[in-house]
Amino acid sequence: MPKRIVPDTSVIISGRLAESLEKGDFKVDELIVPIAVLDELQAQASKGRHSGFIGLKELKRLREACKAGKVKFKFSGGRPSLDDIRLAASGRIDSIIVDVALREKAELVTSDYVQALTAEARGLKVHFLQPEERAKKLRLEDLFTPDTMSVHLKEGAAPMAKKGKPGEFKLVKLRSKPLTAEEVEAYIREVYELAKVKGRGFVEIDRGSAFVAQIGEFRVAVARPPFSDGVEFTAVRPIVKLKLEDYKLSDRLMERLRTKAEGILIAGPPGSGKTTFASSLAEFYMAQGKIVKTLESPRDLQVGPEITQYGPLEGSFEKSADVLLLVRPDYTVFDEVRKTEDFQVFTDMRLAGVGMIGVLHASSPIDAIQRFIGRVELGMIPHIVDTLIFIRYGEVERVYELSMTVKVPTGMTDEALARPVIEVRDFETGRLDYEIYTFGEENIVVPVAEGRRETPAERLAAQRILEEVRKLCPEASVEMVSSGRAVVKVDRASIPHLIGRKGSTISRLEKKLGVRLDIKPSEAAPAEGPPIDFELQETKRGVDLYFDKEYTGKRVTVFVEDEPVLTAQVGRKARVRISGRSPPGRKLIEALEKGKGITVRLAA
Repeated sequence: MPKRIVPDTSVIISGRLAESLEKGDFKVDELIVPIAVLDELQAQASKGRHSGFIGLKELKRLREACKAGKVKFKFSGGRPSLDDIRLAASGRIDSIIVDVALREKAELVTSDYVQALTAEARGLKVHFLQPEERAKKLRLEDLFTPDTMSVHLKEGAAPMAKKGKPGEFKLVKLRSKPLTAEEVEAYIREVYELAKVKGRGFVEIDRGSAFVAQIGEFRVAVARPPFSDGVEFTAVRPIVKLKLEDYKLSDRLMERLRTKAEGILIAGPPGSGKTTFASSLAEFYMAQGKIVKTLESPRDLQVGPEITQYGPLEGSFEKSADVLLLVRPDYTVFDEVRKTEDFQVFTDMRLAGVGMIGVLHASSPIDAIQRFIGRVELGMIPHIVDTLIFIRYGEVERVYELSMTVKVPTGMTDEALARPVIEVRDFETGRLDYEIYTFGEENIVVPVAEGRRETPAERLAAQRILEEVRKLCPEASVEMVSSGRAVVKVDRASIPHLIGRKGSTISRLEKKLGVRLDIKPSEAAPAEGPPIDFELQETKRGVDLYFDKEYTGKRVTVFVEDEPVLTAQVGRKARVRISGRSPPGRKLIEALEKGKGITVRLAA
């Protein structure tokens, strides 16, 4: 008796049936395609769904395979009604396909396990072609080298790849010949099919002319007309996985992350390394014995199996949050916060007592905070976000802390203008950079640090601090951040000498001056012009350099055999005094003892 089969949509889209017929693994005399299958694939393609495009191309492939193998091919059954189409998601089209197989007395071929069980329950012979989980690597992986960040394919254009690392990448052509639509479609079909296989990937977004899938470490975005002007395929992957320790954060920041920070924003431009840092932070909290979960779409955070990654439940993060609160996580990473609904979910979970780590795009640190304004009541922002970490080029560029206070905003003098003000301070220096408050009916974000003038009292304090610090490090410079805090910049080699054993020297200076001192390395000023004349005198305390009075107040750089030792300002007595206990002083004394050449040039 001739063997007759009826395929359903699942086995056509998967490509398994066409592949089996082409290889001759499946002996068939007649292939009967229900009209309902053709209509459903056409409807999906008309809506821009990728499954429809793939299914129609596979149907064409099936017809050609039947022709080559001398297998009869025909369509059967009636067209689905409007009610059938409306109830397609409930299995009405699948039921029509089974009816065709019963009427034609044919064998049903499917890759849908539920469809197979239903057909068997109705007494139909079923051939179940299980979706193949390919062990071989994706063709996509052949386009990636160890330093490839992303691959960009588009019909009619040469394939491109972005290589390097965040902030230091270049766009290179993978070949000069433009891609055809068929070549791009081959990559799309492989990814779409694999994303539907349990355990190998997820289709995160499928919206007509665009879909996004996550396959292992690859995030794939596909666009089709009319959304784009051609078929486009973009694959992105992280090129490094770092631990939090690799970022070399300060001890103060590590302590804050460990004990205090619970509303954290990680911001930065696209491709700056935000997701990599968020993954590191999630692993850090997991190592601290915390329960960590993630909310992502797509799920591309590179985290261990102990951290469960949640997507939007029934298309909504709000529903995901309802479930997540019952799980009782200590910290939740929300990657990426985009829409107003996302900000509301972030806010609700943070106010419910869950530690939140949000990732969002922003071109500057203050832009990240401004994205909350208008979506959240202004006074609630410091209770939701207490720490802002700005990432650029894969490194932590700036850290801000937020707090609420009641005061007269900077620049105003009338006490009657006092109001609640959100202060945005640089975490490392304590400098007040921005104030956010309501003025009239407007929310105002005012930069404070830019253009800030020192008060006369602060100028006197800076001079006093400079006199004390230059006794130890003559090259030092001082900047007053506030009335109780100053930043001291010295040569990198002089920092240990200024801090002292276990911080004893800097503690003694802070106690004596009554000001907190933050030590930072100074940028070495380049020297210019020919060497200038000077006299060197060795004293009991170190070395003194004397210059002509015309150089008073100017900055000079001292060299030992063309190696810069220090940059300092010539004092009022046309002298630079260098302590013999400081690193520059020891180098100069050693140069004198060994007869090495010492020169001085003006610093820029």
